[in-house]
This record gives sequence, C-alpha cells and structure tokens, in this order.
Amino acid sequence: MEAITAPAHVPEASDLPRFPVGLEPPDITPWLAGNTGLPGFTSFAATRSGPHVLIISLMHGNEIAGAIAIDALLRAGIRPERGRLTLGFGNIEAFARFDAGNPIASRFIDEDMNRVWDIATLEGPRSSRELQRARAMRSVVDSADWVLDLHSMLWPSDPLLLCGQGTRGKTLALTIGTPNLVVADCGHAGGKRLIDYPRFTAEHGDAASVLVEAGQHWQTPTVAQMTASITALLHHAGMLPNPPQIARTNPPRFAEVTRVVTATTGRFAFVRPFRGGEIIPTRDTILAYDGIAEVRTPHDQCLLVMPSHRTGRGHTAVRLAKFL
Repeated sequence: MEAITAPAHVPEASDLPRFPVGLEPPDITPWLAGNTGLPGFTSFAATRSGPHVLIISLMHGNEIAGAIAIDALLRAGIRPERGRLTLGFGNIEAFARFDAGNPIASRFIDEDMNRVWDIATLEGPRSSRELQRARAMRSVVDSADWVLDLHSMLWPSDPLLLCGQGTRGKTLALTIGTPNLVVADCGHAGGKRLIDYPRFTAEHGDAASVLVEAGQHWQTPTVAQMTASITALLHHAGMLPNPPQIARTNPPRFAEVTRVVTATTGRFAFVRPFRGGEIIPTRDTILAYDGIAEVRTPHDQCLLVMPSHRTGRGHTAVRLAKFL
C-alpha cells in the first residue's frame, strides 16, 4: 500500500505561545479492550428499543477533555434506559504520546484523523495510522443513528456546535442546544471530517452527526461543557433514568458559514488577536493579510468562527458566518 507522503502540519511548540495545561490526562487503560471488537469502544444495550447513540472522544490525541468526560461516564457505570449507547476513544495511539510539556505534538501521528472521512480516502490505497484507525471505526460509525464528536480548541473561542451540511445535523445540534451557538459549514479544504461522512450528509437517510467545540484545550470548563452536551443528547435520546431539567434562557443561535478562509501563503496574519465568537458589525472590515492580499468581512454582523492565529499554507485560518 502507498504510504502517506505529505503529512499535515502540526505547529512546533516554538511556533506558539505557551498554553497552560490545567487537566490531567485520564487513565483509559481499563477501557482500551472495549467490548465491541474495536479497541477503545464500549457499547451498552438496553432491553427497550431506541436509537444507537455514539459519542467519540480523542479524534485528536491531544484533546484530552473529551477523554476525561467519557472516562467519567464509564467509571460511573452509565447504562442507557433505551436503545444502545457506545462510548469511544478515537486516536488512542496519539493520546498515548500526550506530553503536557508539548501538548500540541500529540494531535496525531501521521495525519489529522478528522480529515479522512470521505469514501475515496477511506477505501483508497493510501495508508497511515490515522487512516487505519478510521477504517476500523467505520463499522461502529455505520451502525449509529446519532453521533456526537467531542472536540476542544487551541485558541480562545466561545463554545459552539458544528453541524456540517444537511438538515439532519442542524436539527440534532439545535435539539442538543448546548452550547447555544450552532454553525453550519462545509468543512476544510484539507479533507472531510466525521460530520461530513456521507452517512450523515446524504439526501436520504436518518443518521446525523454533530461536532462540539466545547472550549479551549486543557481547561476544566471545557470538560463541563462536554458533559452538558452529552447530557442533553442522552436526554433527547431518552437514555437517562431521571432526565434533568435543562434550563435554557435563550434558544440556540444558528449561523451559516459564508466563507472559509484558507491561507494561501505562509504569511497569513490577523490584524489583531480576534477571539472566536466575535461579531464584526460592518461589512468590508479588514481582518487579516494573506501575504499582501487583504481578507475582509463579506457582510455586516460577521461571526468569526475559530480563528487560528498560527496558520500554515493550505490550512483554514477562519470561517466567516452569518446569523440566520
């Protein structure tokens, strides 16, 4: 099989400011064997029929908040009241290399595992450790009705739910409702995410997938937001014995990405350190320079989605969105 020849770029620690690591990586050793035939995935079925809910952590090996949330559910002995609940740890090889002294390095080993979820790549000749793992995960992904993919963010940003394209992901995200910002987008130039997998975006079908960006990497509030998103989904699925009363003072806001800004040079730079979730009130405001080219807001009330302040050529620098 053809080996991967151009692994995606992971910034070196020297390229980035130092971000505090306020979390301890969990010991997931008890869960690595699993009970599904797929290492790292554990599934529980109720006697009552219902949906199959799949919750995945560690799609990126350094995003340990998701692993903490899943580990806590397993240690608490969670069992669904109806349907099937599957809890999984994705890139366990990369996670095993997590080092708080250089926490960026364990995002992946060969390539980003959340950029390989198109059929041509999954069934093609290319090989990497992340591709091998994604191929193995397809069996459980293909059996799930609703998938929640747990992520966190490097740069400061308000939490949000990404629903990709299609109505089913949007409906599921708005139903989960926490965090209360839902963004529809078409993904990255670098490859397809799990929420872009055809099972969840095809015109016909019932399955849906949502990605939660729960907050900044390695911070306690991020774990709390992941837990809230998980609880809301399990409540919606009827899986909890005593469903909590989820108070929502404001309905979720919905925004659609109007432009994905991909760096075309190695000299992409914002004019100031924008925070994800900022709203730029005026159209044609300069946000950044990509080499000498200006990047401006395409419309009024422009929502900045996850700006990346160290962006390599060919990578997403920011997504620009409009509230609908």
